[in-house]
Amino acid sequence: MSIELIKPGTKIDFVRYTVWAIAFSWALILIGVISLVLHKGPNYGIDFSGGTMMQVRFSGKPAIGDIRAVLSPLGLGDVTIQDFGTHGSSGGEEFLVRLPVEAAELADVSKNIGAALEEKFGKDAVEVVRIETVGPRVGRELRTRAILAVAFATLMMGAYIWFRFELRFGIGAAVALIHDVLITIGALSIFNYEFDLTVIAALLTIVGFSVNDTVIVSDRIRENMRKSRRDPLAKIINNSINETLSRTILTTGTAILVIVALFLLGGNVIHGFAFALLVGFTIGTYSSIYVASPIVLFFEREKGRRR
Repeated sequence: MSIELIKPGTKIDFVRYTVWAIAFSWALILIGVISLVLHKGPNYGIDFSGGTMMQVRFSGKPAIGDIRAVLSPLGLGDVTIQDFGTHGSSGGEEFLVRLPVEAAELADVSKNIGAALEEKFGKDAVEVVRIETVGPRVGRELRTRAILAVAFATLMMGAYIWFRFELRFGIGAAVALIHDVLITIGALSIFNYEFDLTVIAALLTIVGFSVNDTVIVSDRIRENMRKSRRDPLAKIINNSINETLSRTILTTGTAILVIVALFLLGGNVIHGFAFALLVGFTIGTYSSIYVASPIVLFFEREKGRRR
């Protein structure tokens, strides 16, 4: 017995709301851009900005101000301290301590910080969980390669759709993927998540997931174009989206359930990764319907006007 979320013969007029969808997409992108401007760019993690990051675990729950007061006399420069959440059932609090690149050049910086914290809070009350150090040159190279990876993946996916279907389908897919990446980056900026290698992995996953849904919808549109040559393209697109809607909801719904579990239970280390996937998968499904498909219709109408 198969599960049918959407009954056969459902005829939702998706094309009718295209203008509203475009306005909604531009609004989301604009909000993300404003957030990036206000935050003076993405919140790059150690992977891309360079420097030293220490994850410190306390048995109690000290205030960030108390930790900063301990580190200020060490002369480490502009130190950033971030609450990393509670550690398991122990109730201990974890903090991320980020040091500028200059501090990363000091050989004994981690030892000095550890000693200062132990002196203030007690030797058994402080534990340095991990230390990561990335040079500024390596950080810039990783950042450049990450941008190129996302851009290359987006263009290649668009080229694949073009090769498999038609040019207009390829352009629609490429625009939809760019749309998904921009909105996801904006959401990460709004909630001040770090941009590190795990987030880049999430963006590449979003590109793959979004193009998969676009392929399904595009394939159904092409199939219906052959079956119903006399029907207007707007009607064919509506019918195609309705026919694949049940599959889309099931696929995206089950994926989002897993991501929500990952976000809630996976710990602070992968919050950014899970959040990016949550936003990207949702927007990716939306863009297959309201970005990629309307672009195909736009090219058809432009072709008709030239005639």
